[in-house]
Amino acid sequence: MNQLARRWKREWPLHFMVVPALIFLVLFSYIPMAGILMAFQKYIPTKGLFGSPMVGLKHFKYLLDYPDIGRIVFNTLYIATMKIIAGLVVPITIAILLNELRQEWMKRTFQTMVYLPHFLSWVLLSGIIIDVLSPSTGIINQILGLFGAKPIFFLGDNKWFPYVMVITDVWKEFGFGTIIYLAALTNINPSLYEAAEIDGAGRWKQTINVTLPGMMPIIILMLTLNIGNVLNAGFDQIFNLYSPQVYESGDVIDTFVYRMGIEQAQYGFATAVGLLKSVVSFILISVSYIMAYRFANYRIF
Repeated sequence: MNQLARRWKREWPLHFMVVPALIFLVLFSYIPMAGILMAFQKYIPTKGLFGSPMVGLKHFKYLLDYPDIGRIVFNTLYIATMKIIAGLVVPITIAILLNELRQEWMKRTFQTMVYLPHFLSWVLLSGIIIDVLSPSTGIINQILGLFGAKPIFFLGDNKWFPYVMVITDVWKEFGFGTIIYLAALTNINPSLYEAAEIDGAGRWKQTINVTLPGMMPIIILMLTLNIGNVLNAGFDQIFNLYSPQVYESGDVIDTFVYRMGIEQAQYGFATAVGLLKSVVSFILISVSYIMAYRFANYRIF
């Protein structure tokens, strides 16, 4: 008990600093979970959460019979999977290239430039992207026009829209991932490069045989942790860039929930979809943490 009291006396300021975050978490994450009850109700706003009639699993049955649910789930998995893959390959490549730069000022300048979009919201970036990709005045279509190509409606064509989502998301976030992989590169023993150079390995073979194996633990960790996000295709981005013209290829679970719940006032059905997605995401996150512990020796506690 004396040891526990001494430890508490030494660490109480740290626990006190956590209190605001805990209050925020309870207010905005745990208390709103009472709304899950709407998934089993015919929710009527005037009767409130505890006065609306119960309908059991009706909304879940309707979800399984919904004609577009297969396409919506496919869009979500397709876009999210491409984002996860590109979100690994691009930052790893850029980190390795930056690591090869010998001028520190050039490395820091480029790193700052690619990191900046991470701090900008999709509300702001969507306006920029819409202007850049405009079929009439956008700079991309103007450049294509110089080569005789016809204007492409990137944000209104189902063939192009998913790839635009992936490319713009990678452009926004790869700077943050680059920093993670640059930190992993600093943990590689320089003597390994010296030994490889003595054996006659050039820069390419050093990258294949020393750099990538040295980065592999963090690569495996990031990959396994991203498994939990496979049902999160990026609501903020897609909501600000999509339109009814591209529902066929761009409508994902989160945007579908928004339309059903906010625009069409089907509160119970939208809650049921969101609850089912949350349960599946929880399972995937749990599996990803188990895999991260097994393959990368990563644990939270």
